[in-house]
Amino acid sequence: MKIGELAKLSGCSVQAIRLYEKKHLLEPAQRSEGNFRLYDSSVVEQLMFIKRCRSINLALSEIACLIEFKRAPDTRCDDIYKMIDCHTDQVEQRIHELENLRRDLESLRASCSSNRTIQQCGILQNLTSKD
Repeated sequence: MKIGELAKLSGCSVQAIRLYEKKHLLEPAQRSEGNFRLYDSSVVEQLMFIKRCRSINLALSEIACLIEFKRAPDTRCDDIYKMIDCHTDQVEQRIHELENLRRDLESLRASCSSNRTIQQCGILQNLTSKD
């Protein structure tokens, strides 16, 4: 199949497929006589794996490592566990940062009401004031 059909089947853009091939996450496509990329159905499964990895925010380099691990099925999976654990820690940190941001925004919002003029706006005053 050509790259456009593969894109439709997988839900990946043509540009993403080309990038994944360039980054060696996909095997290089065969080429037609007209130099079109030609893929077999196994690439759909590979793309779905990459999409699932991207959906949990793994970097392309991390996905490349996972693909290498898949090629050595008897290897211990400690490094994969550590990778996911690291991402979990990053998510926890980001949640903490977002909770702080929400508190800051709520505090700003509480410093003003909608029936004030711009000159009386507590939000602008708080954002303008020096600590």
